[in-house]
Amino acid sequence: MRTDHNTLLRFARRFARAALAAAVAVAAQATIAAGSSSAPGPTNGDGHRPGTSPMQPVGPGRKASGAAEQVRRWNREAFEAYERDDVDLAVALYRRAARAGDASARYNLADIRIREEHLGTPLASALELLRASANAGFAPAQYMLGSLLDAGQLTKQSTTEATRWFRLAAAQGHPDAALALGVQHFLGRGAPLDYGQAAHWYEQAAEAGDVAAQYLLASMYEKGLGVPLDLERALQWYSSAARQGDVAAREQARALAARIARERGT
Repeated sequence: MRTDHNTLLRFARRFARAALAAAVAVAAQATIAAGSSSAPGPTNGDGHRPGTSPMQPVGPGRKASGAAEQVRRWNREAFEAYERDDVDLAVALYRRAARAGDASARYNLADIRIREEHLGTPLASALELLRASANAGFAPAQYMLGSLLDAGQLTKQSTTEATRWFRLAAAQGHPDAALALGVQHFLGRGAPLDYGQAAHWYEQAAEAGDVAAQYLLASMYEKGLGVPLDLERALQWYSSAARQGDVAAREQARALAARIARERGT
């Protein structure tokens, strides 16, 4: 079974709905892109998910070092509280870190409020925290803000601004943002229609293990859409997605392998 252009576009639209929904769901309607490498919920105060925790300057020397350590402690304790379902304590600790200028804490507060796990923060304030975190360079916040803007959820829709945030997050290696940016270019949605750019960003997400991106990239290599036609590379990416349990990719890999064998006369 081969995919024609319309089938490829249908898959792109399917994954656009998933990848461009909020990084964490708004209420109960949220989904994460198939094969997404980022799970919903607060980031870990030390490792984060993914990236680092940009902070505003707190002063020189030991004062800065001590303040940074205190913020890390608040984040770590908040994450541990959240993991044991003590959301009230988690929010209280994240607020302390957020007031100190920590971008990951601001994102986590917004994340918890938008998913309605804790309603103590006004929604408008949560969106301000999310934007502040995104402006500070925190990739998960940039991706989430872009998702909300693209879908017009909780804010005025702007696919152009959404694409800008996806691009910033993707440049930091955020795989969901790379997939979303690829979809934007594939559909010409908030970005110029550019199959080459779509393939570029799909490949970044595919290399990070995203199943949807692997399937879409394979389809593009199979068609020579935005990339040179390369059946072997298409088969490799279909096979990668199939190994992660994608049934459609397994069928595509089987069909493509048979096609390659026929064309080789074997």
